Amino acid sequence: PPRSTLFPYTTLFRSFDFREIKMTDVNVVNEYISYLAEHKNSSKNTLSAYGRDLYLYAEYLEKHGETVINADSEAVNAFKSYLSAQGKSVATVSRCMSSVRSLYKYLMATSAVTQNPSSEIKNDKQEKKFFEVLSEPEIDKLLSAPNTSDFKGIRDKAMLETLYATGMKVTELISLNVSDVNLQLNFVRCHGEDNAKHERMVLLYPTAVRVLEQYIRAARNYFVTDSSENALFVNVNGERMTRQGFWKLLKGYAKNAGITKTITPHTLRHSFAAHLLENGADINDIKNILGHADISSTQIYAQYVKSRISDSYLKYLHRT
Repeated sequence: PPRSTLFPYTTLFRSFDFREIKMTDVNVVNEYISYLAEHKNSSKNTLSAYGRDLYLYAEYLEKHGETVINADSEAVNAFKSYLSAQGKSVATVSRCMSSVRSLYKYLMATSAVTQNPSSEIKNDKQEKKFFEVLSEPEIDKLLSAPNTSDFKGIRDKAMLETLYATGMKVTELISLNVSDVNLQLNFVRCHGEDNAKHERMVLLYPTAVRVLEQYIRAARNYFVTDSSENALFVNVNGERMTRQGFWKLLKGYAKNAGITKTITPHTLRHSFAAHLLENGADINDIKNILGHADISSTQIYAQYVKSRISDSYLKYLHRT
């Protein structure tokens, strides 16, 4: 049978040509991706990212007469140099090398290799660049951009308010079902990383509760024609909203609001966390709200706020 039929997760990698890789290497990568899915409960996005990086690595080795199992540190370093020569950013190269290191840690643990050829390969230093955060006035403009005189505008405002009110990821937002919302107790149940283990409850502020109630009561029923549809947020065809669909409407509203910053769906998550910290919220509470497994992931927001305060202080000194 074709190679692509031998792996249950190939739907994540339809654009990849498996014919360019040795069958043994395909099996090695497939085994690792299956391990991440079945034992680490990794999300589809995580599996897709690891798979793309590792199949690219295996393809590179194939073209240079190497295999994943037999590659040495020189081959791994050559792959890193190849990525840089292709014009990949430092961040992209670092992410790809992280995937390679993770694969070899797994192969070491399973005794498939006796030495880790990636252990001495270091990432290049990259300029420290903080994420984009909208100011509170910009957030107000964005959330006010939808025209709530029609059902589409009511839906869009409900999505934007929910995203900013909870700090959840876009994947989590569009994965919500109607049953995940409790408007009487003002909370939403968020399912993180495609796994009930990461489920968390997040409180909603009054405005978000009000627009969600309006959306569920009127607008959603206008779009949904199939009574079995349980998605909370749907498109005009009554089907679950997609990441691409939300991204498109977000860009449109950001433009209408006159926001010139580079904005992505994750920008509202960053803004939510930064604004909470700026207003005195405890970093451990923010960690739990965002669903971070480790506090280090949340501390980047503390670093951002500290940097902003330092910049403001230096500007003040310059003026005086």
